[in-house]
Formats: sequence, C-alpha cells, structure tokens
Amino acid sequence: MGLSTSYTTTAQSFRCFSSNRRQLLSEKKTTTTTTTTKRRTSTTVEASSSQDDPLMVRTIKGEQCERPPIWMMRQAGRYMKVYQDLCKKHTTFRERSETVDLCVEISLQPYEAFKPDGVIVFSDILTPLAGMNIPFDIVKGTGPIIFNPIRDMAGVNAVTPLEPEKSVNFTGESLKVLRNELKGTDATLLGFVGAPFTLATYIVEGGTSSHYKVIKKMAFDEPAIYHALMEKLTDAVITYTRYQIDSGAQVVQIFDSWASEWLPKDFSRFCLPYLTRVVKEVKQTHPDTPLILYCSGAGGFLERLQTTGADVISLDGTVDIADARARLGMEQAVQGNMDPVSLFSSKEHITQAIEETIKGAGNKKHVMNLGHGVMVGTPEENVAHFFKTVRDYRY
Repeated sequence: MGLSTSYTTTAQSFRCFSSNRRQLLSEKKTTTTTTTTKRRTSTTVEASSSQDDPLMVRTIKGEQCERPPIWMMRQAGRYMKVYQDLCKKHTTFRERSETVDLCVEISLQPYEAFKPDGVIVFSDILTPLAGMNIPFDIVKGTGPIIFNPIRDMAGVNAVTPLEPEKSVNFTGESLKVLRNELKGTDATLLGFVGAPFTLATYIVEGGTSSHYKVIKKMAFDEPAIYHALMEKLTDAVITYTRYQIDSGAQVVQIFDSWASEWLPKDFSRFCLPYLTRVVKEVKQTHPDTPLILYCSGAGGFLERLQTTGADVISLDGTVDIADARARLGMEQAVQGNMDPVSLFSSKEHITQAIEETIKGAGNKKHVMNLGHGVMVGTPEENVAHFFKTVRDYRY
C-alpha cells in the first residue's frame, strides 16, 4: 500500500484537542476552539533565546542543571493502552504517522501520561522514502517492505531528490503543531531521521535483514553503486533534518540502527563519512540545534562516532556508561543507557538501575534514556515510576 491521498487530505483539517489536554500541556488559560484551531494551523515557529531553552537543550549545551533530563526512545506508541485503542480505529502505521492530527495526538500521549522532558514526533525513519521514488509500506507483523529494492546503478539513478514540503509536509505540520502545543512547558520537541546506511539496508535488502549480505556484498564488490546510493541518501537526510528543525524540532536524533553490522575498519570506510557529512552540513545551517547520534551495538567504536561532531552520543547496553564517559571525555554529552528490560522488574530494581546509570554518567551533559527503545508489554506503571524517579532525582 502506497501513500494514500486521504492521509494528506486529512492532514489539512486538524481535530481540536480537548480543553483538558490543552490545560495539561500549558499553564495558560483554556482558549476557545476557534483560537485553538488558528494556533494549531500556524506555520510560524518562533526562535527562543538560550535562557529560554528547555532543560534537555540546556543540559546538552553544558549548563549545570539539578538533574538529568529524561525521555525514552519509542516512548510514543505500542506499549500504551491508549495507543492500542487508537490503533483499533486507525489500523495502519502509515495512516497514524502521516495524518497530522493522529501524529500529534500519539506524540503527546506519553507526555500527558508521564511528563517526560522530551516529546518525539511519532514517525518512522523510512517516511521520506516515498518522496524519493522509493515506494514502501510498513506491514504489521512483517515490518518495512521496499517494493523495488535497489541493486544496480539504474535503480540508484531513479532515486529523486527529497522535497519535504511536497512529499512529507505532514511531518513538518505535525512538528509545528507540537511546538505550539508545548509552549509554556519545559519539554523539548525532538525530530528524528534515519542515517544513510540504515536507510540503505532497507532499500537494498528489501526490508529487514539478519546479516545484511546483499548490501555488504554491494559495498565490497560494486562500490560505485553503493557510494552513489549513499551520496543520494545523505543528501536526503541532510535536507530532511533541516526541514524538521525549520518546522520546530529543537533536537534531532539520527538513528544508525544497523551501523554496528560493520567491522570497525569497514564502518570507517562505508558508513562514517556519510554520518560525518550529515552532521557537518546540518551544523553549517543550524549550528545551535543539538544533534544526537544513536548506533545500536556500537560500543566498540564510540570514538569513531565522536569524530562525526554530533552533540550527543547515545549509548546502548553494550557499554558501561562510566566507561563511555572515560573514553569520550566529560565534555562530550551522552544519552542513555538503562536496560529496557529493567522496566519489567520491581520498582525497587528500577530505582536502583536509574541511580546507577545517573551516577555512572556524572552530573553534567547526560540525557537519561534507555539503551534501546521501550519494549512492547512494558507495564505502564513502571514507565511512570521511571519518569517520576528521574524527575525527583537531584545531583
């Protein structure tokens, strides 16, 4: 199933949130429906001065704060009953992520429930592909499917430049609405993108993969095809990152979920240059917007990740956070890295895991998070305890 025109049509008519929701999100008095609609369709994102930056941004930039900010990867979505109930009516992932009012509602569900310091837009790393002449779908129980995997130069040449205002404008509109909804709070609005290599794995393999044999063989045996594809994807990631920032994202996380499939030397050859170019070129136009880099399983080449110039290195469970800080230095902001499975345990263990993680990270430039996305079936009361315990923590 490709992108339905009904999604973008629906995206032009926003549902007004309830007055209770607006009151929950802001200290301001409840506005009328007319005023709310006007506010939610605004296309202007106001810049803020450094003293107005939310806790997460201040922490990343090195300000001494009384506690670490907290959010969770995958915090909007499948583990929450309110999301599961919504899915019964809106049955496809692309409908939910590509319809503005649904995207906004889902993005705010965990904020309303748990008050994290970050609100991440509900989307998928593959979202921009449809605007690059790479048709795809996300099928429940199967995952991403690329209809025409790219494995030759003709396929690479068919990839078109991303024009986000035309093809993924629902992402920009969702971010603008979310930024307005979060006015009057100390929450940071996060956007996110897939890194060039991780996008390429889906595009070349045709979907998820176990060993990434097709794309690795392409890189080893047909490097001209591989690098041509990576250049096009890097251009698109830069464009999409800038677009999200211009639409209101205050921080953007770059997910290179499968980069650790490379040996370190091959990572430096086939992956690192493209990550570095993304960070460098986004920083040329948006120097004050923090970029977080997350590579699952990358404990073996943290120092290589640091050379990209990313503001924050997000750590997974393959590295002790105290060891990571020793390797990277305390001036390098880090994120993570509590075990997501800890959230299935007792509240006493969760509290202990939180305290160990924060103490291991130190009292500067640390964003509290999990080492991976929150898992399906995680008890919501434990998630609530996770957030409250960190909010109550003091260095």
